[in-house]
Amino acid sequence: MKRSKNFDLIVFDWDGTLWCGHQRRLFDGVASLLARLQARGHRLAVATAMRRDDLDRALVHLGLDGVFDGSRTTDQTQDKPHPCMLLELMNELAAPPARTLMVGDTPRDLQMAQNAGCASLGVSYSGTLPDLMLRYQPRYVASSVAELDQWLAGNA
Repeated sequence: MKRSKNFDLIVFDWDGTLWCGHQRRLFDGVASLLARLQARGHRLAVATAMRRDDLDRALVHLGLDGVFDGSRTTDQTQDKPHPCMLLELMNELAAPPARTLMVGDTPRDLQMAQNAGCASLGVSYSGTLPDLMLRYQPRYVASSVAELDQWLAGNA
């Protein structure tokens, strides 16, 4: 397994980042993106406002139940933007804040990363205006999954 360039742990928000909720499907390109990140040696996790049973059901349905090394849901711990979700995942997966990247589609995701001392990456392809995320100083705001993949390939 290869050692990652900058981040050992990449934590994704679920709805609006990986999952297109109103269409009830993964965004195009997400499955291959996750496979490439795993192949490069990244540990992957989910921090979501979903309930645990809903996330587990979705992961099994999509065949992603073995992809993520950890996850936290809003019914397990404090909700975003409190840093608890990220702090618990970093502790569980032995990843320091300096080696953890949070990827999300809302200011609350990026604020959670900032509160936990982690880097963040915004995505705007689900409709959030990039300007709303810039306040939390993400490393980048991707406008498509392909752009997210390209940034991660060169920087993560």
